Amino acid sequence: MSEHLLFLTGKLAEKRLHQILEEIQPTEFTYTVHQLGITVAALMTADMILRRLKDTFGADRVIVPGRCRGDLDALSTALGISFTRGPDELKDLPNFFGRKAIIPDLSQYKIKIFAEITDAPMMSIETVLQQAANYKKNGADIIDIGCLPDTPFPHLEETVQALKQQGYIISIDSLDPDDLLRGSRAGADYMLSLNEETLWVIEKAGSIPILIPHPHGDLDALDRTIEGLLTRGCDDFILDPILDPIHFGLVDSISRYREVRHRHPEAEMLMGVGNLTELTHADTMGMNALLLGLCSELEINAILTTQVSKHARQAVREANLVRRIMYAAKNSDSLPKHIDNGLMALHETNPFPDELNEIQELASQIRDPSYRIQVSSEGLHIFNRDGFHTATDPFDLFPKLGVENDGSHAFYLGVQLGRAQIAHQLGKRFVQDEPLNWGCAVEKKPENLNQQKKAGSTLKKPKPKTSE
Repeated sequence: MSEHLLFLTGKLAEKRLHQILEEIQPTEFTYTVHQLGITVAALMTADMILRRLKDTFGADRVIVPGRCRGDLDALSTALGISFTRGPDELKDLPNFFGRKAIIPDLSQYKIKIFAEITDAPMMSIETVLQQAANYKKNGADIIDIGCLPDTPFPHLEETVQALKQQGYIISIDSLDPDDLLRGSRAGADYMLSLNEETLWVIEKAGSIPILIPHPHGDLDALDRTIEGLLTRGCDDFILDPILDPIHFGLVDSISRYREVRHRHPEAEMLMGVGNLTELTHADTMGMNALLLGLCSELEINAILTTQVSKHARQAVREANLVRRIMYAAKNSDSLPKHIDNGLMALHETNPFPDELNEIQELASQIRDPSYRIQVSSEGLHIFNRDGFHTATDPFDLFPKLGVENDGSHAFYLGVQLGRAQIAHQLGKRFVQDEPLNWGCAVEKKPENLNQQKKAGSTLKKPKPKTSE
């Protein structure tokens, strides 16, 4: 007879736990999932279980979250049933039962990326095509041709047509109705942006309009714009309440998006995230994660992003990964964590998998002169058969390594220890002979990584030290 397991969980994890258990079927056990009336499963304690668990549902054993605190042996004695801690994270549950880990599907997304070429009037058509190709490679769905105020754009039509000939979906971006008309007639699929005073453009253009409130922030004016568009027989449009920068109305603008979604539950919406990523000198990866998380909650299925500022030069690539993670999380009714590590460029969830005593135990078994390098929370550790050395600064280690007259090996150890120091300082995983993982902040080139590994493996190893 198969074992019957009772899985205790919280509200946030309940649906995802059901999904994982269904995905690993068939199993050698039957199961019941019981939500214990708390929001976060990790906050569960043995005392809480004792107070709240009134029925064990005929189970032979109870599985509690790995972070559950308290004496499970005492709990087992009190309730007359065996309690076992499961893994800390739900994603590791298949491994806990000897199954392969379930890899989240990141092939799907809902949010479309409009990637703006902001200085198109100042660029040649060839340069525009090059930037469009880069945007598309990094995940852009629509190439947005930005027009500049009081700046002639004589080759606007040729630019749009050249992009269309190469299969791009195009939006024309201007507050000048003449630019919008020219771009639309040349074949642009979308036009940004129309308001209550420029609705007449739609009668002469065939592009899908993005509507903004005018005056800025006036949602009643936006409603009138929608009504004016509908009376003209156009029901295909996108709403953009406009995201404002920090200290210039950010909080109020986020509230506007929520209000517009409340007023127009089924309408397509767009958020211009560049007002935050471009105008805040901070790493854009976290900003993109938060902003696209808001989009996911509010069913905003389009963003407009830019890569003008040097610190925002990977904004499209970041948004591409974020939208896939948010879709996977929402589709599984789970938090956007442990789905993909590509958004954690500076830190990692488990940077130091080995404790110092474990590294020392490994070092005691080494019988050759080649140096191994590992990192723990205590610092950098370099060791071979002749010694074990620990420091937080690689310069403190150099005098102990005996490579003063071995330039190639000194260079190799310098590179590896430099990486190890960065990993220790930031809380990143270090693996000797492997480059540090910077997530989607750095484009991965497998051929280069293989070359680096090969080069590292051919560098000379240290000669055995002679005892004095």
